[in-house]
Amino acid sequence: MTVTRSVVLGTGSYLPAKRLTNEDLAKMVDTSDEWIVQRTGIKARHIAAEGEMTSDLAVEAAKRALEAAGVAPESIDLIILATATPDNTFPASSVTVQAKLGITAGFAFDVHAVCSGFVYAMATADAYIRGGLARRVLVIGAETFSRILDWNDRTTCVLFGDGAGAVVLEGQEGEGTAFDRGILSSHLRSDGRHKEKLYVDGGPSSTQTVGTLKMEGREVFKHAVSMITDVIEDAFDDTGISADNLDWFVPHQANRRIIDASAKKLGIAPEKVVVTVDEHGNTSAASIPLALDAAVRDGRIKRGQTVLLEAMGGGFTWGSVMLRW
Repeated sequence: MTVTRSVVLGTGSYLPAKRLTNEDLAKMVDTSDEWIVQRTGIKARHIAAEGEMTSDLAVEAAKRALEAAGVAPESIDLIILATATPDNTFPASSVTVQAKLGITAGFAFDVHAVCSGFVYAMATADAYIRGGLARRVLVIGAETFSRILDWNDRTTCVLFGDGAGAVVLEGQEGEGTAFDRGILSSHLRSDGRHKEKLYVDGGPSSTQTVGTLKMEGREVFKHAVSMITDVIEDAFDDTGISADNLDWFVPHQANRRIIDASAKKLGIAPEKVVVTVDEHGNTSAASIPLALDAAVRDGRIKRGQTVLLEAMGGGFTWGSVMLRW
């Protein structure tokens, strides 16, 4: 029996030119490189230029993914953009990306699940492909989190950065086993009782302002490891793939301590974990595709290998996607 699998054809990423180091931040707020690295593992992050919007970052990442996939923009049926920092309240920034890429057919929409956004978008794209509503999908995670930070709050402004990453997915026939190429399983969760632990204190319907990010760091850390473990164990159970025979773990790049603690709890060897948080900071929905593209382009991730994606974000939302490259 054959099944339709969502296979990755290519990846791409983009980082704004401005690189903000910990030393730079120490001139702005009461912090230090040692303090930031010890608590987060972050050494630098990139900041969008004035006038450079989320859609601009998304377009650059998308172009590189399309080039790597060897497909034309007009062959894309659907664009899903994961972002918590859209250009406008509406329309969806994905339609801006669609127009900038010169695509006039198909459809596009945004997914808003904060740091889990790319995992949610991948699962959504997979459902559309398997349901026959799209054949080739451009999935993008893009953020300009620098626009919603309180740059006087050293507990949050040191954590986040801007960037974008993208993948091109295509429906292909598989045999229905874990040896198929493409997405093998997706598991998504949310629990709105934890909203106050990580949120932005603004919005069109509440304050009519953009607002700034608020976070209870210790609470987020405490919940992250247990919640992440839940959806990863489900992925292992669903596919028969284990920590031992998994090739690559590509987690959301929020905090090096969370990444290390999660991998250790799950028994995933450190050498299998892709880490870019040191140079990118937390880029929310962009962090997983940025890390994916880095590992693909430097030759670590190869065709036929198993790759596990996971993320947790405000809401709380969290999820995992297991795929074979």
